[in-house]
Order: sequence, then C-alpha cells, then structure tokens
Amino acid sequence: MDSLIHSLRDITIRRISVSEMDNNVYLLTSKASGEQLLIDAADDFAAIGGLLLDSLADSEAEPKLSVVATTHQHWDHVRALKELADSTDAKIVAGEDDADALPVPVDVRLGDGDVLTFTGFTITAVHLRGHTPGSIAYVYRDPEGPAHIFSGDSLFPGGVGNTQNDPERFTSLFNDVKQRIFDAFPDDTVVHPGHGKPTTLGAERPHLGEWRARGW
Repeated sequence: MDSLIHSLRDITIRRISVSEMDNNVYLLTSKASGEQLLIDAADDFAAIGGLLLDSLADSEAEPKLSVVATTHQHWDHVRALKELADSTDAKIVAGEDDADALPVPVDVRLGDGDVLTFTGFTITAVHLRGHTPGSIAYVYRDPEGPAHIFSGDSLFPGGVGNTQNDPERFTSLFNDVKQRIFDAFPDDTVVHPGHGKPTTLGAERPHLGEWRARGW
C-alpha cells in the first residue's frame, strides 16, 4: 500500500501502520525544503526507514528528518523511538507531562498552544488531558484546505480515548476534546488517530452527547 495519503499545497502526509496493535506512524514533509516531522515512532524501525525512503520524491530538496514527536507516553507508541533517536540527529518532542516517561531524553517539552516551526510549515500543539497526563495532538492548518489533527489516542472515530473507567479522567479528556478540538475547528477538519482509520470532526460531532452520556 502506498504510504502517501495527502499531497497538500505545502506538505505531503504519509502514513504506515506498524505492530500487532495497528499503530499509525505519520510523516510530514515540506515540499519546498524537505524538512520532516515524524509523529509516533511506534514500532518497527525498518518499516519507518522504508517510510522515510518513500518520501524521497516528495520535495524539491533532499528530505531531512528534523523532529520526532510523540503523542503520548504509552509503550506501543514509542517502541522504535530509541532506535530512531540513536540513528538520526532529529529533535525529540513530547508533551511536558509525559516527557519523563519516554525512553529517550526529550529536547522540546510542549504545552497547549506551543508551535513547532519548520521551513515550509508550522504545527500547533493541543494538550488533551485524560488518556495520559501529557497527551498532545499535533495540528497542521493547511492554507488551502481543511486542518489535519494527529490525535494520538485522545480522539478516534466513535469516541475519545481510553480513560480506564475513571470518571474524572473521562471528564477531563472529554472536556478538552470538546473545547480544544470540536469548538476550535470546523467540520471538515481531518482527524488522524493513533490507531485505525481517519475521520472528520463533522462525522463525529453529532455523537458528542452520546459519548458524554455513556462515559467513554
């Protein structure tokens, strides 16, 4: 399967699924500069290498992995992180409240609203508390189309992420997702989750009341 899922004005977005848990690994490449952001080095270092090779034709310049960002601390999203960190000079980025749990030192610790600037595009961090304390969604605002949200395990088709049947954690995550995602972005916004298929905010918005009522 071709890893290219979106060719936008300024960037390409590639995705592969790795591991028995169907973890998504995303790669964003600037068409002008070749600078790259990889989101969630979840597993299978060799497959991630293949993803990077796939991107060689995506830019006018030679692609260079600049940042590896992690959506949250859970083991299934970081199994290839150390190998990738050891083999590149990319900066390691994660949410402030999850950073100490990662298997490598974190260069940049993110809070809500922080911006990552690349040559050719920017990414905004949205802190979504509940699945883990420091979960971060990474948002790309396309100048000529819908925004793209890389939501980790905080938002999926059909509901928010797992909060272990803890009402306090669920309320925290639901409120953050509603206020910081659904109230802040329009229906055409594309959601790229940490596992499985993408969705849009418009497809999920009618069900927010159901999610709140069921508590998961």
